[in-house]
Amino acid sequence: MNRAGLYLQDAHPIADGIDYSRYAEERGFEAVWQADSRLVREASVPMAAFAASTERIKIGSGVIDIWTRNPARLASLFSTLDDLAPGRIICGLGAWWDPLAAKVGIDRRKPLGVMREVVESVRRLLANETVTFDGEYVHLDGVELDYVHQERRPKQVPIYIGATGMKMMELTGEIADGVVLNYLVSPAYNVQAMEHLTVGAERAGRSIDDIDRPQLVVCSVDDDRQVALDAARLLVTQYLGQQPHIMKASGVPQELLDRIGEVLTWPATHDEVVEASRLVPDDVVQMICAAGTPDEVLAKVGEYIAAGCTCPILYPLGADVRAMIDTFSA
Repeated sequence: MNRAGLYLQDAHPIADGIDYSRYAEERGFEAVWQADSRLVREASVPMAAFAASTERIKIGSGVIDIWTRNPARLASLFSTLDDLAPGRIICGLGAWWDPLAAKVGIDRRKPLGVMREVVESVRRLLANETVTFDGEYVHLDGVELDYVHQERRPKQVPIYIGATGMKMMELTGEIADGVVLNYLVSPAYNVQAMEHLTVGAERAGRSIDDIDRPQLVVCSVDDDRQVALDAARLLVTQYLGQQPHIMKASGVPQELLDRIGEVLTWPATHDEVVEASRLVPDDVVQMICAAGTPDEVLAKVGEYIAAGCTCPILYPLGADVRAMIDTFSA
């Protein structure tokens, strides 16, 4: 395996995340990605910590939403991170999800149009342009990143879109430098995703090979197969209840989604997730995760790569994160 990344959300203390980032860099990993996770952990603070604590590994947002930060502030955020780790920052943007967005007052109308406007305006600002933009969502009046005490230069920050639905996948192929393929999907889902990325790429006179395609992969490794499956089952259950659109895209039976949805939504307590997890069979866990023994996990990640992923971004769920890093560093 030539490329691998590490995904950190909120399962580990930030201090541990710094340690894992350093170890991943030492073991040859390409990138570490940090998400805005629900309303638990904001991405830019740990991203800065990882960037300041490493020397070579890339640092990506995987992903942050396009609604709660003004596009000018998004550009200044990634410009600042690039100041800290020049040439190592990746801007990953996503369209967020309900019910969380609705509960905090965000109306996710026309996410495709909003994503297009945000990506264009952020890219132009990072390119050191003065931007006037009067869109349906984005409104900028002669705005620039107004550097005074530092060199005025374009920031080399590629923009990736975290896409799940096929219309967003086509838009990504058209306008983005890369896609962050979602986790908790099956390898079969990737085949459809590649078709729609290609449609978008061709619309812009590009090839799918011009688009980087890293993919988040839930990874639970243990010599005891059942221990590994049980470690992944709680996260799978949480997403079955809270983001069923992801699961439906992978062919999880609607009956199971309905049963989980009756007892689990956002927010959810740990006890509620544990209770609902009893409904989730092993075959569903293995369909959408890399969970099992080291050999099983490597084989499963290989399926995602064969189906179009260019770089697995591994989300460690087991107790021994270093062991997972070692499994994929060979």
